[in-house]
Amino acid sequence: MTHDLDTQLLYLLNGLLGKSALLDNVFLFLASYLPYLLVVAFLLLLYSSSYSKKDKLYMFCVTTASALIARFGVTELIRFFYHRPRPFVAIPQIHALFVDNEWSFPSGHATFFFAMAAAIYLFNKKWGIGFFIATLAVTVSRVVAGVHYPSDILGGMIIGILVAYTTFYVAQKWRAKEAITV
Repeated sequence: MTHDLDTQLLYLLNGLLGKSALLDNVFLFLASYLPYLLVVAFLLLLYSSSYSKKDKLYMFCVTTASALIARFGVTELIRFFYHRPRPFVAIPQIHALFVDNEWSFPSGHATFFFAMAAAIYLFNKKWGIGFFIATLAVTVSRVVAGVHYPSDILGGMIIGILVAYTTFYVAQKWRAKEAITV
């Protein structure tokens, strides 16, 4: 039985489950709980940074808008028209570390956190790189957990980054226009 690259990568990564309870718990933490810590980390970094209050608010608004538009705008629009079942539903051999009942493509976590990481990167390269690395850990762990195909993550990554760049660009144009009229 031949499988496409997407399914082969899914099998490879999902095959890491069940080898060690400790490793399974690490993947569960990365896939389910690290996302909450990323939001908190962003808020703490922003709060403790030396940026002006106005720049902090601007960075918060652009980053938040990017993540929300990507996740609750673009992702939901795609899922309204395209219904891809989760791997653990579509493929009996896939072991699920936990279950999620929404459609699989694109990954909501990938769209949200790649948009967040990209927006942060546009403001602060060092922070952005850290957020991209953490986002990769979250999203790859969701493939390992059997709740996403690798292409769900890739699609979410592309959407998230494009939305962040677009939001940042539009916000910069708006900010420049506001500076001229003041």
